[in-house]
Amino acid sequence: MTILDKIIAQKRLEIAAAKSEKKQSALEKEPFFLRKTNSLVSALQHTEIPGIIAEFKRQSPSKGIINDQVTAEFVTAGYKEAGAKALSVLTDSMFFGGSFDDFQRARAANPEIPMLRKDFMVDPYQLFEAKALGADVILLIAACLSPTEVQSLAQTAHQLGLEVLLEVHNLEELNQSLCDSIDMVGVNNRNLKTFTTSLDTSLELIEHIPEKFVKISESGLQDPITIFQLFQQGYKGFLIGETFMKTADPAAALRTLQDQLHTIANPLNTPIV
Repeated sequence: MTILDKIIAQKRLEIAAAKSEKKQSALEKEPFFLRKTNSLVSALQHTEIPGIIAEFKRQSPSKGIINDQVTAEFVTAGYKEAGAKALSVLTDSMFFGGSFDDFQRARAANPEIPMLRKDFMVDPYQLFEAKALGADVILLIAACLSPTEVQSLAQTAHQLGLEVLLEVHNLEELNQSLCDSIDMVGVNNRNLKTFTTSLDTSLELIEHIPEKFVKISESGLQDPITIFQLFQQGYKGFLIGETFMKTADPAAALRTLQDQLHTIANPLNTPIV
């Protein structure tokens, strides 16, 4: 059994427990449920430099504890101030050390920036949870969903006013799972079965993703020159967590990267809008 298999098996147990504790109708009465969502697509479509989706992540199955000395509201507010286009917050507890509380604290601290609920979504109930938490975007991972499930969950997400990021790891997943209900395609450079990382994955898949989808590169991103090269290839967004979170001041690490990207994009230092 792979790590991904273990995560999904645990996730289904958690969903069953959550359903018995709180009905979907109760989620629809939560304060955040009726809020108007912020568009990640709009935030990334016309960006002049790589758009950073900065992630709050305490730990991972492959790295163990990354940073458990900071709070979600403090880090994400710093990310926004440092120029992040969007925020990603983990809500998986057992494997990534995340929580609903982390997400809600980050949401309250950053009401006007797009936020992705980062979790393993396998059931429509989780979409209602995401909406109730104040999420703007949900993640659908092709590696743990059938093409039919991707389409059905994406359609339900749209009905709730949520945008959909489809995550793929190879061409087979992309070809099987891509559908008109998807808003963005994220290429994860980390294999979720082996947890090895290769940026070649993003380079290999870019030409196979139709232009109508906003393209995002995920995982293993830290070198500003490489990030800018991927931006020139067509990626608009870059989901980065560990690179920032492994430092004592994640927001400062983002500011440094932003400065480097601005310098690469604009060596003459003329204003960028």
